[in-house]
Order: sequence, then C-alpha cells, then structure tokens
Amino acid sequence: MKIGFYPRLAASGIRKNKRMFTPFILTCTGMVMMFYIIMYLTVSNVLDSLVGAATLRQMFALGSWVIAVFAAIFLFYTNSFLIRRRKKEFGLYHILGMGKRNIARILFWEMLIIAVVSIASGLVLGIAFSKFAELGMVNIMRGEVTYDLSISGLAVVRSLQVFGVIFLLLLLNAIRQVRFASAISLLHSENLGEKPPKGNWLFGILGVALLAAAYYLAATIENPIAALLVFFVAVIMVIFGTYLVMISGSVLFCRILQKKKNYYYKPNHFVSVSSMVYRMKRNGAGLASICILATMVLVMMASTACLYFGEEDAINSRYPRDINLEFRMDKLSDFSDEHTQILKDGVLDELKARDVSLRNDYCYRSASLYGFVKENIVEVDASNISEADAMNSSYLFYFVPLADYNAMMGTNETLEDGEALLYSYRTDYDSDFIIFRNGESFKIKKKIDAFTGSGDTAMDMLSSLMLVVPDLETSLQPIDRIADYNGDKLLQMRWTCNFDTGMKPEEQIALYHDLTNTFRDPSVKERLGYTGVYTSSQEFECNDFYGLFGSLFYLGIILSLVFLLAAVLMIYYKQISEGYEDQERFDIMQKVGMTKQEIRKSINSQLLTVFFFPLALAALHMCFAFPIIRKILLAFNLNNVVLFAATTGISLLVFAVFYTIVYRLTSNAYYQIVSDAREEK
Repeated sequence: MKIGFYPRLAASGIRKNKRMFTPFILTCTGMVMMFYIIMYLTVSNVLDSLVGAATLRQMFALGSWVIAVFAAIFLFYTNSFLIRRRKKEFGLYHILGMGKRNIARILFWEMLIIAVVSIASGLVLGIAFSKFAELGMVNIMRGEVTYDLSISGLAVVRSLQVFGVIFLLLLLNAIRQVRFASAISLLHSENLGEKPPKGNWLFGILGVALLAAAYYLAATIENPIAALLVFFVAVIMVIFGTYLVMISGSVLFCRILQKKKNYYYKPNHFVSVSSMVYRMKRNGAGLASICILATMVLVMMASTACLYFGEEDAINSRYPRDINLEFRMDKLSDFSDEHTQILKDGVLDELKARDVSLRNDYCYRSASLYGFVKENIVEVDASNISEADAMNSSYLFYFVPLADYNAMMGTNETLEDGEALLYSYRTDYDSDFIIFRNGESFKIKKKIDAFTGSGDTAMDMLSSLMLVVPDLETSLQPIDRIADYNGDKLLQMRWTCNFDTGMKPEEQIALYHDLTNTFRDPSVKERLGYTGVYTSSQEFECNDFYGLFGSLFYLGIILSLVFLLAAVLMIYYKQISEGYEDQERFDIMQKVGMTKQEIRKSINSQLLTVFFFPLALAALHMCFAFPIIRKILLAFNLNNVVLFAATTGISLLVFAVFYTIVYRLTSNAYYQIVSDAREEK
C-alpha cells in the first residue's frame, strides 16, 4: 500500500462521520483547555500577591486532578458512541479483506489526528483564555490586576502527559473491541437490540431502597462531623440507586405505557415508546448518567456560590469584633471578680497606651468541655462511649456565669442553685434537665434565643449547648474534679474580651500583632495571672477566608463548566446515536404515511415522556441533599440558611433553562436524522 493510505483513510472516516466526531473533538479540546487553565493558575506568580495564596494553590492542584480523572472516565464513555457507530464500517473493511491489524492502523491514525487536533487546539485556547481566567480569579479574590501575558511550560508539559496517556488508553480500548469482535458482529453492531434486564422489580425496589436510605441519612444527620463522613456514603448510595431506578424504571415505565392502549396506539406516542423499549437498558443508563452530572453541577454551583456570597457572614460569626482576646486559666479560683478585674484593667492599660478606644466591647468568663449526650445524661469520659455514639452524640458545652450574661445581653435574669439558662447552637435540646455523670445536674429554667459569643461556637464543627449558671466556681467544682484518661483536666477556662476599634484595616492588623506580642510576654502573663492567650483580628483572618471561599467558588465555576460540557455531549450523543438507530423505523413509518409533522410530535412526546425525568430526579436529589450540605457548610462557619436556599433555587432554575435549551438544540439534530432518512440513503 502507498505511504499515506492509512492516514487518508482515517481522515476520510473522520470527515464522513463529522456529525459524531466534531462534538467529541470539541469536548476533548475543552477538557485540555480547562486542564491547562487550572494548571496555569496553580503555578501562576499572580497567586503570590493574593490573599490565601497557599490555599489557592492547593485547591487548584486538587481541581486539576479532578478534571484529569473525570476527563479520562468521560472520554472513555463518549468514545464508546464513536466505536459503536464505526463498527459497521470496520466490519465492511474486514469482509473486503482488510485484516484486524490494518483496521488497528486506521484506528491509530484516527486517534492520532484527534489527539493532535484536540491537544493543540486546547493548548492554544488555554493559553489564549488563561489570562481571562486569571483576571477573573483576581477579581473574585479582590487582588490587583496585571495584564502581563505568559505561558506556563509546566502546564503545557503536564497537559501533554495527561491527555497523551488518555488518548493512548482510548486507542488500546478501541483496538481491543475490534480485535475480539467477528466480522458479522461488527456489521450488525448498530442493529443489536438489548434484551430487557431480568428482575426489573427487584432492581427497582433495590434502587428505591438505596435512594430512600440516602435521603434518610441526609435529612436526619445532625452532627456536622458525621455529616462529612455520611455525605460520601450517601453520594455512593444515590449514584447506585439512580442507575438502578433509571434502568429498571425505564423498562417498567415503557411497559406501563404500552398497556395503556388509548395512549400507546397514537402516531406521536407509538414510535417514541417502541423506540425506548428497543434500547431501554442503555437508555436508562444514559439518563442516569445525565441525572448524576446534573446533580453534581447543582451541588457545586449552590454550595460554592453560597460560600462566596456568604463569606462576610462567616467572618463575622467566627470573629465577632475587630480584635478578639481569650486569656486561658487553669484554676476555677481565677474566675473571681478580683482576678477578672485585674485582667480587664491590664487590657485597658495596654489599649490606652496605644491611644485605642473600645467600641461595642463585651467581656465574659466561660468554661467549656466536650461531652456525649444520651437522653439527658452527659458522659464526659470518652473511654465510656462507643465510637458510633461518640460520632452521633458529641457536643461542646459552655458555662457562663449569670452576672456576665446579664451584663452582655442587658437582661436581668435570676437563677437559684441548681438552675440554668440554656442556649443551643446548631441543635435542639428538649429535656428540662441536663445531668453530668459524676458531676453537677441542672434544671433548665428557661431556653434563651440569642447569645453574643466569642466565635468559638462558630469555629467548632460540633453542636453546642451553652449553660448560664449562677456561679462558675460553685457550679463547676464537681466537673472540675473529673480528668480524662491522660490525667488532664477536662474543663477549658478562659476570660474573653472582644471589641471594635474604628481603625483602618492596616491599623487594626498592626494593633493585632502588637497586642499578640505583648500578651505573649512571660512577664505580662505573670503580672496579669493567665497561662496562655489566643488573639485574633477580623481584618487579618479574613484573608484566609477570602482565599478559601474565593478559590472554592472559582473552582466550582470551572468544574461546573466541565460537567456541563460533559452533560451537553452526553445529551448530544444520546440524541444522535438514537437517531441513527431509529432512522429505519421512521423511514418505514414515512413510507406508510407518517408526515414530518407527526415525526416532530413523536419526538416531542419522547422529550416530555422521558428526558425531563433526570432533571426532576436531580432536583429531588438536591432537595434531600440540602440538609446535609447545610451541615457541611457549618464547617466553614456559614449558617445562613436563607442564602443557601436562594443559591440552590437560582442554580436549579438556571440549570433547568440551560438543560431545556440544550435538549431543544440536540433534538433538532435527532429530527434531521430520522426525518431525512431517505435522503441519507
């Protein structure tokens, strides 16, 4: 054979099947572009000038590998559509005398052409758009804009390596499929119907059970730490449950429609339902994949947008004032009025020396410990609690003296010995008593609705119960005697002083560093009588919040675009492959009198019957995922339910509109294939 025969044959095959190859090449190009951009941002020098640079690099590095793994899985999936379409052509080559080795050479050149075009185009577009991506990131991160264009050699090399391996694996998989198939099976690959899977009811019931169990876990989980672990279990259950319900459900649904004679025996329903029956198992798997992708997009869009637009709420929850000071003590006697007054005078003296006046200040004493609640009894010794109980019943307890609470909140509450006021954070407590094993018990006189705290409750992932007691030293003596298994005291005692300054951000940060150095001085510790200090500044700490939330939001946008691209391609190939499969059936129906208008009605019937079910199920998944995602957001100090509900609703609405537009466009391609069947022949 002449040199260039196989490359010309491969190029001709791609050109003749451009309706199938063009979207695949465009998708590969998009994946390469996205991967390059993320890698470029990971190593960009611009990150050094942004807040939370280390966090940004970690998030983008993780995102690059997420895209790489997803690209490998998804391109394998979509390439199967191409191989299925080309098998008939390869079977004809084989009948005409071309060996499997020759067909493998055609596949090699086809994959090489696709790889070169996709990687080259993806890198060119990635380089061209990397600056726009960088500007978008800088804008989100509130950094300074620069307009210097650069190319990352590392990002180029890494893109070549990752996608070179992916295309090599795609080639080997294609050769494997052709190598172990006979000529007859290759010729008839498009016409092979699928038998209905057996045990549809069993699969359906199992799928519904998995979804119900996942929904139950998501809706009932209370502990944010447990939510993080349960979330991944629930995700796996939802994925398997969705596939089982879709595969078996499509079979059962089509059978139900066929039994309804007044529905089935109509021109616009007969062809669509019979076509779905013909490929019901694969049809269900495709719809399930679209549903999972839609759910992933909705979760990422809603959660990352909520984090980004709620970052100010999170910062204010964690750091309630400009400057926040916590002085640690190791004895209950340090909670005396005399000692706390010495501490307060010491803080005021330091601020007066720096010409700083306090605004919106509040100071209070508190003690805290971790415990495990079963009914109304609190166990503080972890060795007496099983791992399962510890996961589901862990709480952080705070004790505040009544005098400090009244001073902070401007109230005039009273308590008798053994009584307490209760404030619950991220949880509910219904009992009228709370009993600490081997310690004090309290009768809940009243449940309070608000408490201005130090931010510790927002930072801690556990649910919190705050008890206002008559006197700390008297009330906590029994608990203070309890030690953990290492012999260390369980109670953590502190005096907290938080205040605003009215200073400029840079002045606040300078004051924060100055106070930190001062109060960490051993001589100051000895003079004021505390064992340790924790200082924080809202302006200083917000940099990490902006870095984390901004990178998550930006990465969420990138990954959402990748998954949207995948969903679009999956919808397109579903329409195209089914169009070619239905071509002969619609041709026969046209010969017996079916008009193109009736074909259009039949396509619309299939759209309304099946295709919006994945969107509806994705919305249902999102509704049940709402509680568990909200619990996970608590780990980021975000407890704004209204904001999360708003971002979820907007994300669902935007995606539904996008989904409808994409399907309308791809259904037109399906219509052109089946309505022009005669011309194509």
